[in-house]
Amino acid sequence: MVETAQVPRRRTLSFKSYDDILADVRAMNSQPTRHLGNWSLGQICEHLAKAIEYEVDGAPFPVPWYLRAVGPWLKKRIITRPMKPGFKLPKSASEYLPVNTDASEGIERLEKAIARYLQSPTLKPHVIFGPMTREECDQLNFRHSEMHLSFVVPQ
Repeated sequence: MVETAQVPRRRTLSFKSYDDILADVRAMNSQPTRHLGNWSLGQICEHLAKAIEYEVDGAPFPVPWYLRAVGPWLKKRIITRPMKPGFKLPKSASEYLPVNTDASEGIERLEKAIARYLQSPTLKPHVIFGPMTREECDQLNFRHSEMHLSFVVPQ
């Protein structure tokens, strides 16, 4: 198991739109890549899709009270700065972890999740950060995608 907080030579990414994210995952899928972390491109895409689906449907798991208590105060920092890797999800959030998914399946799920999110008139409160505007959700999704996809590098 790679300690992701310590991984060097990750890509630096800056997404401004969902099209940017999809273009990146398609580009990484079209060439030989190395995965510097613990997850494949397919697993990363599945994980990102789940996060976006939870904004539409709500998360199917509880989080510890202390994360919910500090979440609203951390929200601005999380959505405006690059995310740091190495965060360990609580056991109650194991549903959020990806299963073995090939890149094509993961990308397809991510495409569908993004399309559904963009068409959804309302969003559920974030499981940690609470109620969020669509712009805040977008920024969270962009930072989350930048962090995870930075571990996939062209060979």
